[in-house]
Amino acid sequence: MSEIHMINAVEYAHKLEKYTMSGEDRALQLGNRGPVSFGANGKLSAEIMDAYEKHGFYVFEGLVDRKEISELQTQMQDLFERAPVDKLSYRDSKGRPAFGKEFKRNPYSFVRPLSDPWGGTDLLGGRHQTKMTEPTADINAPTKTIFLMHGMCQIMEAGLRLYGHKDLLSIAASINGSDFVPYNDAIFVKQPGLGGAVSWHQDGVTHWNAPNWDAGIHGFNFQVQLYTCTPQNCLWVVPGTHLLGKIDVREMVDKNRGSEQLPDAVPLMCKPGDVTIVNRQALHGSFANTSPDIRVSLTFGFHRRSSVLGQKGALSQTESEVYDEQRIFERSAVIPIAVDARAKYYGNDTRFVYKPFADKLDEFGDSEKNRVRFLKDYNLKDLSI
Repeated sequence: MSEIHMINAVEYAHKLEKYTMSGEDRALQLGNRGPVSFGANGKLSAEIMDAYEKHGFYVFEGLVDRKEISELQTQMQDLFERAPVDKLSYRDSKGRPAFGKEFKRNPYSFVRPLSDPWGGTDLLGGRHQTKMTEPTADINAPTKTIFLMHGMCQIMEAGLRLYGHKDLLSIAASINGSDFVPYNDAIFVKQPGLGGAVSWHQDGVTHWNAPNWDAGIHGFNFQVQLYTCTPQNCLWVVPGTHLLGKIDVREMVDKNRGSEQLPDAVPLMCKPGDVTIVNRQALHGSFANTSPDIRVSLTFGFHRRSSVLGQKGALSQTESEVYDEQRIFERSAVIPIAVDARAKYYGNDTRFVYKPFADKLDEFGDSEKNRVRFLKDYNLKDLSI
């Protein structure tokens, strides 16, 4: 249990103030942030790889340019305005037909303001073993707030183009091999004074007891930041925990006198256009956003092909499926579509060559046929482990 039980948002923010300041100091001492750089072989520079492998995360500063971030912000704002007023509604706040009802999976997920919807539950494989403090929101706060948005590549054109970003895909190939495969995508939304918490957890589920277990077997997630991320609203990570195997989070919190303010954790502060990469085995979480600043993190991950092939799904609606070559092919086909969409918009010099489709570029480019076959409801085929 958290050391704070009933507390309002103002008191909670004050309680976090000293902790967030010390966390920021710890984060800036790690030496794992800066612009992306690649070697002559096209792989991430050795310095970045070493820092990522040591700490389990890295902050790529300014990786996505301002123009692209502006386009993403504009399209996200449109999606906010067209959202249903709640999960079951077919109308937005202006009475218009809500966006997203044409998809099999609702693009919008809602939570009670400042709540921790997963903490201490059996949801998502029971990964979220403890519950974060849930401050009481302002009396005028809505009953529900957007927490997650799904299907980035099909709900906004700028999201599809981002998925084909040459530098991001080159990073994925550097870490997971040139035949890497997708995981999933989700947009985390933390509205000012409303955004929900995500309790401390590790993402991986499948391979903890595998004989070939290593620190990278559960893949990684990118987060492309559309707005400034502060210690008050950003993701926090405990450095080096990706190397430790499965962690008993309850025991860790208990040893910290029941406090969720883990002493070694650091915040991933970012500016718009910065991109974080976090190993899915690293212990991470975020606090309820009592700050006046919005956070929107476009989150998408990638795996080693060997980690996924032959496994059963986890953490999603695909849990009963076995990930065979055909299943992996169908989900991976989103990558060449995204690459082609980006190249047509920005120019061919931005084109990444994705090895599994290298000899099929004409067949699997961005066409109406491929959008219908592979892109529509693609997130029902996510590769979750």
